[in-house]
Amino acid sequence: MIIRPDASNGAPHDTSPVETMSFDVSADAYQKFMGRYSDPLGARFVEQLPLYPGQRVLDVGAGPGALTVLLAAEVGGASVAAIDPSTSFVAALRERLPEIDARNATADAIPFASDAFDLAVAQLVVHFMPDPIAGIREMARVVRPGGMVAASGWDFGGNRSPLALFWEAAHAVDPDGDNDAERPGGHAGTLEGFFDAAGLRDVRGGEITVSVPYRDIDDWWQPYELGVGPAGEYLAAQPSEKRQEIKRRAVELVGTGAGVVQATAWTAFGTV
Repeated sequence: MIIRPDASNGAPHDTSPVETMSFDVSADAYQKFMGRYSDPLGARFVEQLPLYPGQRVLDVGAGPGALTVLLAAEVGGASVAAIDPSTSFVAALRERLPEIDARNATADAIPFASDAFDLAVAQLVVHFMPDPIAGIREMARVVRPGGMVAASGWDFGGNRSPLALFWEAAHAVDPDGDNDAERPGGHAGTLEGFFDAAGLRDVRGGEITVSVPYRDIDDWWQPYELGVGPAGEYLAAQPSEKRQEIKRRAVELVGTGAGVVQATAWTAFGTV
């Protein structure tokens, strides 16, 4: 959802596998594209986690560390481990937080022993797990009995993700183009459904909304040209004329002046 100061200025338990997204881009590109949303989301997400100093915490699909740095601040860097399949992101994590244990790995093959952590979290990751239930079950495996697994994911199904206006513009030009709406965990209740199916107890869900300002249409649009994630890859694959037409349609939706993007993520929490 876009809120502009002056518009004139411009399936409940879907378990379908999806393609694995490598996000094989620089940490800086990812930060410009999604960090503006994942940073404030992480701050709100951490407030809902039972954190205390010395607690062992695993960040699954950590990216360049939007959530990891907040976890380290709460429990101490030496008590945090993080995994991500992107080599560039793991390198950025190690540079940013040299005291944490950062490794290249995926959610379905976590390189830690069973019962090694008190808490495992995954922010904006379930959408890209080839098998979300298997990934969450693997997260639960490395958490001790009585510990917690937690996840968040954008509300793609309700068109409340930060990318909703981009995809609306893209589909106006290319109705058969890519579509985030069916990504796992992107509808109400689906994260909780995955947690239940993975064998977690006392499962509960919720939602978090963040508001992110942008200066003008170029500040809003430019991150999509960095080739990050499904939206960036889709845009990069289009011929120049189609890219310009998508941007023109985006201007009609967004305007050219300053505004605010409101984005909502679903959350789920469960006990091992």
